[in-house]
Amino acid sequence: MNNIIGINQINNLNDQLKGKKVVLVGGCFDILHIGHITFLNNAKKNGDALIVLLESNQKVRELKGEGRPINIQKDRAEVLSALKSVDFIVLLPQITSNEEYNEIIKKINPNVIATTKGDSSLDYKERTANLVNAEVIEVTDYINEKSTTKLLSLLGNI
Repeated sequence: MNNIIGINQINNLNDQLKGKKVVLVGGCFDILHIGHITFLNNAKKNGDALIVLLESNQKVRELKGEGRPINIQKDRAEVLSALKSVDFIVLLPQITSNEEYNEIIKKINPNVIATTKGDSSLDYKERTANLVNAEVIEVTDYINEKSTTKLLSLLGNI
């Protein structure tokens, strides 16, 4: 089975994951680097199945600026699907409200929401976790010098 799914396939996913401890992460994952790999591997250690909510191209552009993403969502999903630690990737459409995102979380119903230490959206993740009685776990430090934005800035200096 393909491990890249749309939000309309989440109910089928839940059937496959019955009885498993599900860890959920979200992000852009534009240019995969060691910070991403460390984060995903550490997140997976907290459960049986790791699901990645992959942001839309438009959302990445809003978050990261013009010229981003470098890789379109489909390509980012294919790269993530090759990782041992990632069980499923959910392709997010453009989400315009917290309520839309909350509905997706409720459908997935994870046991754990993994994040990095110092995550600026920690309060939001904790509120989201409370919707489904999940636990928020900080699985790694944020590695600023290994971010995609940092890597791109280094390339700009070549």
